Amino acid sequence: MSTSTREEIKVGELAIRFLVEGDESAGSVSVFEFDVPAGSRVAAAHSHDDYEETIYGLEGVLTWTVEGTPIDVDPGEALCIPRGAVHHFANRAEVDARALAIVTPGILGPDYFREVAAILDAAAGRPPDLAAIGAVMKRYGLTPR
Repeated sequence: MSTSTREEIKVGELAIRFLVEGDESAGSVSVFEFDVPAGSRVAAAHSHDDYEETIYGLEGVLTWTVEGTPIDVDPGEALCIPRGAVHHFANRAEVDARALAIVTPGILGPDYFREVAAILDAAAGRPPDLAAIGAVMKRYGLTPR
């Protein structure tokens, strides 16, 4: 299935667009593109026990920290984050970055990002409800660290 207009989900500073959802691939893969503004540190450290996540750099440079080791992912480079590995990422550069995430099997979908976005939006600039975010993460197979 292909769509000409992709929904953009804004999660804080992040913009996410799903290209393939798990139900479109019989659960084998989900693929999304995401934009990270310059200077952003956006993902809290977490792991996932039921899927791998492969990141492919499209523009700019994202610094992923996997099990305590920082790894820069430049355009054209890929990084596979294995199940159970604690990781987070940041855009430490002065230019915006864009990357592709491939989740196998495809059990992470747009609903996860929509729910986290709703919690952040409800905070209206105040600190978000971290317990609520943690509950959403756990429901979708992410373990906050």
